[in-house]
Order: sequence, then C-alpha cells, then structure tokens
Amino acid sequence: MIRIEPQNGGRTLALRWNEKAARTYCLGSIACALALWTLNAYAQTDTAPTETIVTSTRTTKTPKPHKAAKSAKSVKRAKAEQAQGNAYATRPEVMQLAGEIAARRNLDPQWVSHAIGEARYMPGIVKAILPPAVGVPKNWTLYRSRFIDAVRIKAGVKFWSDNRETLERAEKETGVPAAIVVGIIGVETIYGQQIGNYRVLDALCTLAFDFPAAHPRASARAAYFQSELEEFLALTARTHTDPLALRGSYAGAMGLPQFMPSSWVKYAVDFDGDGRIDLFNSQADVIGSVANYFKAFRWKPGVATYYPVSFDLQKLDKAALLEPDILPTFTPADFAAKGAIVDAAGMQHPGLLALIELQNGADAPQYVAGTENFYAITRYNWSSYYAMAVIELGREVAATMPK
Repeated sequence: MIRIEPQNGGRTLALRWNEKAARTYCLGSIACALALWTLNAYAQTDTAPTETIVTSTRTTKTPKPHKAAKSAKSVKRAKAEQAQGNAYATRPEVMQLAGEIAARRNLDPQWVSHAIGEARYMPGIVKAILPPAVGVPKNWTLYRSRFIDAVRIKAGVKFWSDNRETLERAEKETGVPAAIVVGIIGVETIYGQQIGNYRVLDALCTLAFDFPAAHPRASARAAYFQSELEEFLALTARTHTDPLALRGSYAGAMGLPQFMPSSWVKYAVDFDGDGRIDLFNSQADVIGSVANYFKAFRWKPGVATYYPVSFDLQKLDKAALLEPDILPTFTPADFAAKGAIVDAAGMQHPGLLALIELQNGADAPQYVAGTENFYAITRYNWSSYYAMAVIELGREVAATMPK
C-alpha cells in the first residue's frame, strides 16, 4: 500500500501497487506509474470512494499459443491506431466541453481536461459503430453459429462448474436462472477471454465528439455516448482510477459482462463481499451484477423466455402481430385470435406475448412467442437475435454440464 500526498491540497490517497497492471499499462516504467498516480490525485469528490475498479483484466487460464498470439495482435492494432489518432487536447471545442462536464459533474476541471485531452480519436471505432449496409439480410442461422459453438460451450461449462454456488445464490436472490447469466457472459466475452482492447476513454470520446454523421440516429447516439463519457469520468474519479488505464470494447463497455459506465453505476454489485465492485476480475461480482441487472428490468422468476408458435393461415394477421416489434403486447387469446398458436404452456402464460421474427436470409424466417423475460434480455442488447443467442448458449451449456 502506498500513500500519495497530492500537492494541490486534495485528499491523501492510499493506492495499491498492482505490478501486473503496471506492466500492462505502463510498460514497466516507474515514472509512468507515478504519473498515473499523480493524475489520480487530481480527482476530488465530496465523498469517500465506495468501490474500486481494478485494471488487471484476466481471470481465465493462460490462453493457448495461437489464441495468445491473436490477442496480442489485437492489442497491437489498437495501440497502433491509438498512436496515430489525434489527441483531443488539440480540439478547442472539446476542451470547452470538458470544462462543462467538470462543472456538471462537480469534478476537478484540470483533471477532466487532462483526461479528455489525452484521449485520442480512433477511426476504427467510427467504422465499427456504423450499421450494416441497407439491403444486407439478417440471418439467424449465421448469427447463431457465431455464438453457439464448442469453444463457448466448453468455456461455459468450466465457468458454471467453477461458480456453481455463486450462480445458485444469485438465482435464489434475484430469480434469474443461472443459464441466463452464463449465456450473457459467454456471448459478451467468452467468460473473460475477449473483453476488448480499446482504451475506454478513447472509445467514449470518439463516439461522443465524432460520432459518424452517416448513422441514421447520429445526434441521439452522440448524446448517449457523451452521457456515458460523463458517467465514466465520474466513476473513475470517485474510485480514484486512472481513466486512461481501462480497456474495453469499441463502444466503451467494460469487464466480463461488458457493462457501459451507466450500467456499472446503476446495476453493478459487490457480490463477493470484499468491499469493492470489480467486473474485470471477480467472477462473483460479475454474476451478481448481471443477475441484478435483469432483476432491475423486472425479470419474472419461473416464467419461460419464449414459447413455440405455429400459424393458423386462415386467421393469420402477421402484420398486426409484428407491428409492436419485440414489446410483449398480446394475451395468449389475442395471439390465437390473430392466427398465432402457442402450445398448452403458452396458453397458460399469465402475461403478454410478442411475435418474434428471426430472419434467415433467403430461407424462411423462424418465429417464437416472446415473453416479458425475453424482452428483459433485449434490454441488455436491443436485439431479438442477441436474446435468442443468450438463451440457446445458456441452454447448451446447461445440457453439457456433468451430471
């Protein structure tokens, strides 16, 4: 434990030396480590920190050589792009916004300006955030194959086996099945194997200040990412974490569950009881936080996520059934009246249903009757394809678990 006395009169900080993190993010340089501590010392808040973000980000066993090489190449590409990108310190309008963010969030203006000024524009992120070209057909079979595979199933079995008691506790406390939690973490990061290589601050600044105008919802999305940037800065200031040290996805999502900063603040929990929230290293915190997320979005314990559906072609009003999209709108009786027939269990469903269409490119679509719990999964990622992948991965892992 090292104590740092800030020269600007701020709060004395007690910081843990994390040799692995220092090697990872400071390239073994003591001077760089001291610079990071000094940056943290400028962050002042009115209350003592209640959680810690730990920058060491590997919880799984050492990857096989070919996987390690692939991961190293991804990191190298991200760092190369980072080195080539323009620093936001050169943009007067961004520096003005930095001052406004500091005032809004009651943060040290010098600390915020330094952090945002050090962030860099990442052109690869701008390219990645754009939606597919118009006319590219959706394909559930192809989408499913990307997530329901032997690698994820094997990793999921290990994760479930290693955390069986924690998953059971989370299910008991929240009502969210272990299979759903396991499915989420597997789809998001293969249980920590792929958490992202971009500096979170670079990602959030790029999308807040340079969101591509070609996107159909550019203005709204830029505002969203500016809000996430503010949440991220407030979170790292409160926890005395270097905002330049954390790495995540191209959208700024962090840790094994890929929480955006606002989700970390609202839904992340200290499930292992060690006094801090760590979604990078604590599998218990990850499990508890994912379950808590779905509890917050009104997960209904014991209720199915979907039911099989068939059509009565003489009654079918598919346009009316699809009009609400994935929002549960119809009672089982309403469903049947419009020509969508669910099984006996579906007819007893106590809530509302939505007709979920999963397109298959040139082949016929697949349909299911989604429940409120299906809809809850789409609050994690607003896609019915994503929700089905989570459900099916969790189911496959459960079926493969040793009896």
